[in-house]
Amino acid sequence: MTVIIGGERSGVGKTTVTLAILAAMQQWGKVVQSFKVGPDYIDPMYHARITGSPCYNLDPILTSADYVKQCFYRYAQCYNLIEGVMGLFDGASGKDDWGSTAQVAKLLNVPVILVINCSSISRSIGAIVQGYTTFDPAVKIAGVVLNFISSDRHREILEAAISDFNIPIVARIGRDQAIKIPDRYLGLVPTAELSNWQEIVDRLAVLGQSVFNWELLLPLLQAQPSNFSPCLPPPTVRLGVAWDEAFNFYYADNFTLLRAVGMELVFFSPLGDSCLPADLDGLYFGGGFPELFADSLASNITLITCLQKLIYSGVPTYAECGGLMYLCRGIVDSNDRFYPLLNILPTTAKMTPKLTLGYRLATVQTASFLCQPGEQFWGHEFHRSVLTEPSPQPIFYLQRYHSQLSVNADGWSYLNVHASYVHLHFGGKEFLLQRWRQLCQRYQQLRQQEKDLR
Repeated sequence: MTVIIGGERSGVGKTTVTLAILAAMQQWGKVVQSFKVGPDYIDPMYHARITGSPCYNLDPILTSADYVKQCFYRYAQCYNLIEGVMGLFDGASGKDDWGSTAQVAKLLNVPVILVINCSSISRSIGAIVQGYTTFDPAVKIAGVVLNFISSDRHREILEAAISDFNIPIVARIGRDQAIKIPDRYLGLVPTAELSNWQEIVDRLAVLGQSVFNWELLLPLLQAQPSNFSPCLPPPTVRLGVAWDEAFNFYYADNFTLLRAVGMELVFFSPLGDSCLPADLDGLYFGGGFPELFADSLASNITLITCLQKLIYSGVPTYAECGGLMYLCRGIVDSNDRFYPLLNILPTTAKMTPKLTLGYRLATVQTASFLCQPGEQFWGHEFHRSVLTEPSPQPIFYLQRYHSQLSVNADGWSYLNVHASYVHLHFGGKEFLLQRWRQLCQRYQQLRQQEKDLR
């Protein structure tokens, strides 16, 4: 069996509870595989840094219900833990449970540990527990975590209020035990920016080891480990992947899928490297926080020059969100200061107070090396910037979930560049990666021909 950490709503402490369990088990030397429901990048960073293993996203919207099951059973270990998203039954539209923690629990037939914020309730917790256990009979609540308990008296009232429902209490966490992890406008601060990382992990481990009922919890985490052993083909092309504090929003499964089609991933830092790895056949710029590091990115003139030369030579380049911003003329920060960057795309990324967030049905209007007109993909937007000049021939028309109205046109197809605000998960879309690899191979052949002529 495996268990999902679900919440009665957002902000109840799901991530802290999940990390405390992972940290405790890691310090005990137990191998645990973690998963994250939804399109999140940052929470999986925390999982992965604690466990030492990639955290895989389970998102039936970005992939499919079948792919969610395939992904889970492929990577499952002896112990597995899934962190949910938002409130337990909150789907993408608010009208059904598509994309919700509850949907994933039903797809995988696993129970839920429900985390409840008890800071401003007492006896009403009984109604909450009764409601969550009966709202959808197909979702099994295996236990609850009572979070933000203010006193022993408060705890007694809470316990008495749910005593008739035969729901085990997995943990009781007091307000004074709260562990604050720094956050910013797109969620938690990425782990690479935390100077006190080990202190946070140690505190999480102490919390996990001291407050959880491990006799109850540990059997819920146990499962039959997967016998999956990837058989990767010999790499045929070298893909340069931007990876540092400015660019680190990547789905772990995307890296696996890229390797599975024959791409060798070669990592470089736009912040710290003065030159690129040799013989690159493609480039991959993921999302992140380039706006917070714009000064350092702009100051790395040597690498900018190398990238400009490589991209203008026709190297296939895929960029998402923060990667799109890096390819622009530059970034205008919230103080209206301009930082010049790659100047590949004739537009500027300007920071804005408005958050653009949500799933998008992307219909291809203009071909890029990755996709063809008429194709449709579910993607996700998550950014606080806009472009000063729109693409004259956008790759995508975007629709919100459950809406027939086009809400935006997005994406640049220029040279051999595919750049868009839309984040894609390539699970179930391996044909896109085959196209990418094939173009990288053609670029590789042209580069070799040029070398032979010299």
